[in-house]
Amino acid sequence: MKKEGVSTIKIAATYIGTIVGAGFATGQEVLQFFTKFGLWGLVGLVLTTIMFIVFGYIIMTLGRELDARSHLKIIKYSGGNILGTIIDVIITFFLFGALTAMIAGTGALFTQQFHLSSILGNVVMAILTALTVLTGINGVINSISYVVPFLLVSVIGTSVFSIIHTPPNIFATVQGVGESGLITNWLLAAILYVSYNTVISIAVLGPLGVKAQDKKAIQNGAILGGLGLGIGSIMIYLALAGNLGDVSKLEVPMIYIAGGISPLAQIIFAIVLTAEVYTTAVGSLYGFASRITDIRKSSTKGRVIVIGSTIAALFASQIGFSNLVIYLYPLVGYGGIVLLISLIYSRFINKSALDSK
Repeated sequence: MKKEGVSTIKIAATYIGTIVGAGFATGQEVLQFFTKFGLWGLVGLVLTTIMFIVFGYIIMTLGRELDARSHLKIIKYSGGNILGTIIDVIITFFLFGALTAMIAGTGALFTQQFHLSSILGNVVMAILTALTVLTGINGVINSISYVVPFLLVSVIGTSVFSIIHTPPNIFATVQGVGESGLITNWLLAAILYVSYNTVISIAVLGPLGVKAQDKKAIQNGAILGGLGLGIGSIMIYLALAGNLGDVSKLEVPMIYIAGGISPLAQIIFAIVLTAEVYTTAVGSLYGFASRITDIRKSSTKGRVIVIGSTIAALFASQIGFSNLVIYLYPLVGYGGIVLLISLIYSRFINKSALDSK
């Protein structure tokens, strides 16, 4: 009898949806990390595609083998008690930071696109996110995987239109974007981009590996998920490269690109974008709350943690979306490099330790 579990398509969609939140789908991440480096930024995106496939596979496989309910088992196995504890702090901190960024990104979207108060956008996203996480891991997986196809179609469709009408100049670079001093070259940008996104995704990918049908589903899901992330990022890169002068100072550059098609296309993209921001917010809150307590059990403590964390992130979101992308993401990326090294070591160098268990 075939084992029931999460399919390859759902694994890929959940992987993509966990990562492509406010930073990705708005174009802000691709702008800050890649487009500003011109042609080398495009090379960096090809490299990130490969790394997403590799690290997604490693995390889900370890999650399955360790029967992980959160990221803790995976990082303790990969990094040991001391290093694992440090990585755990980084991951837990950034899961909260990512939730904050998603709430802030919704506020920026409401202001730029709908001319509404950013506070309204913050509150709407906070409520929807908390309600979804309170349903448990199955609700998280379903909410993420259902939205992803619409997001990819919207991003790729909008980008193709922009590329046709405003051919990209992949040799152009731009000054004054992301001048935090934390991202100095394209190779470092690629590593940091994968690093901090892995920090976000490990909290969902670990338990997802346990839920997968089998290891083949994990392998194929990682490949499809990594390719989806890479193709989506490259399309956004090319769209932004043709409009650098107009989008370099915007909080939500892809909304501007969609507006070049028609007002209706802009509204549709804004709605899909809001849904995608929601999926990363859900993944981040679930990962953060499940690290603190076992929210798989319907307990009062679990509900209090989920609601309290959401309220705290709502207040923290007032820092501003672009500021979070420019400063918080690269800083966590530096810390996350330790996680990437630990994952490689545990999977390819110290694999015999797990096999002997």
